[in-house]
Amino acid sequence: MFKINWKRDKNRIIWGSVILVVALIAARILIWEHNYYESKEGAERATTISSPTEEEEVDETPISDDQIKEYTVAADRPRYLSIPSIGVVNSRVLPVGLSSSKQLLTPASIYDTGWYTSSGKPGAGGTMLIDGHNGGPTKVGVFKRLPELNKGDIITIERGDGTIFNYQVVENQTLTLAEANQQMNKMLTTPKKGVESLSLITCTGEWSQVQKTYLSRQFLRAILIVNEE
Repeated sequence: MFKINWKRDKNRIIWGSVILVVALIAARILIWEHNYYESKEGAERATTISSPTEEEEVDETPISDDQIKEYTVAADRPRYLSIPSIGVVNSRVLPVGLSSSKQLLTPASIYDTGWYTSSGKPGAGGTMLIDGHNGGPTKVGVFKRLPELNKGDIITIERGDGTIFNYQVVENQTLTLAEANQQMNKMLTTPKKGVESLSLITCTGEWSQVQKTYLSRQFLRAILIVNEE
């Protein structure tokens, strides 16, 4: 006669149930992961970057009018930046990337500005990120007066093909180093959904000899002005 081992069968049932539950959970995770990455296909990946520092050596050598006129870039890239209200006229826009520690680099010259090449391009509908120096040891840099800009002020970008784009300031903040690094990714997004934008960054505030950098950052955001026909 067949004898039932209730203890053994009970353990089998319990372990079978545990395995089934684990399998179901794993299946749900795999399905969710597949759907998530499928929904993100083609989307830009978030990049964590830190604000620029003043640790690198800077060049205070004046840039001649001929050097400015002779500067060229690809047709779709930013060539010059101008901010009439603070006296910035045709500052060359040089391509920059990130340091090994993911900090945004800045051009050597205190008179040039730097376009982060992984950000948007003028007229392409994204967000363009540009930085510049506060100054050097003895001279004022291109973005020294950036904190003076107010909402409504105009910033002009001339593209390599000569096309002019005007951006209107909507936000201008002075942030601590900690706040700036927390908000860097925001500077790669538009303050107005669906509208092309421009973000400007510079160092400002007090100089720290220990950290070899200014203790604050100026974060400015502007949106493209679209001229109605």
